[in-house]
Amino acid sequence: MNPDALAVAGLQPFSSVDFPGRLAAAVFLQGCPWRCGYCHNPSLQPRGAGAGPRWPELRAWLARRLGRLDGVVFSGGEPTLDPALPAALDELRAMGYALGLHTAGLAPRRLCTLLPRLDWVGLDVKAPLDDAALHDRITGLRGGVKAVRESL
Repeated sequence: MNPDALAVAGLQPFSSVDFPGRLAAAVFLQGCPWRCGYCHNPSLQPRGAGAGPRWPELRAWLARRLGRLDGVVFSGGEPTLDPALPAALDELRAMGYALGLHTAGLAPRRLCTLLPRLDWVGLDVKAPLDDAALHDRITGLRGGVKAVRESL
């Protein structure tokens, strides 16, 4: 898929905490099917184009930040659900960036295809994996704990 279709919802231009050991930009992608009551980005839950900068503009900005930033970390929403993410990661890797990902582990097959492109993954486990009912209550959907186990 064309990386220009990436649903960028926002940008944190500098972070020293979102990608351990790296000075990074955090790129937030639009869309997450889970409805965790404590979500810190509820505006990113609906799938859509995102209100952030378009990928061509963001890519150009990141190219100018090389040498000042070590990495780029994708967060959300749930970034693994964006079909343009692999191509965007490939572009950034070609620039020389280290790449990170924040995920809740809800799409293990997609995560598996992304892993070779990534230097770091932060997996947000919503509940103890032996308590599927609690996980369902937290996320608002049934059956997610199986996907998280597979992602781990």
